[in-house]
Amino acid sequence: MKVTVDVDCTPEEARRFLGLPDVAPLQEAMLDQMKTQMQKAAAAMDPESIFKTVFPMGSETVTGFQKMFWGHLTGEGSSKSK
Repeated sequence: MKVTVDVDCTPEEARRFLGLPDVAPLQEAMLDQMKTQMQKAAAAMDPESIFKTVFPMGSETVTGFQKMFWGHLTGEGSSKSK
């Protein structure tokens, strides 16, 4: 014998019927917290902050990288004997 039962209800009604907790307030709080964190992260994405993070030594580091790069391009930085 096979019995099929179709239940037509909303997710809210099913949640209440099964005795599951209402997590909507928790979801809203988590979304608000994530939104705040994302806004703080976006504010830290200005070019100056990124530059300071990547090159903590300041412009001396960038100048050193430029010299090394151009030295390799012009052959001055290579260790090959000519």
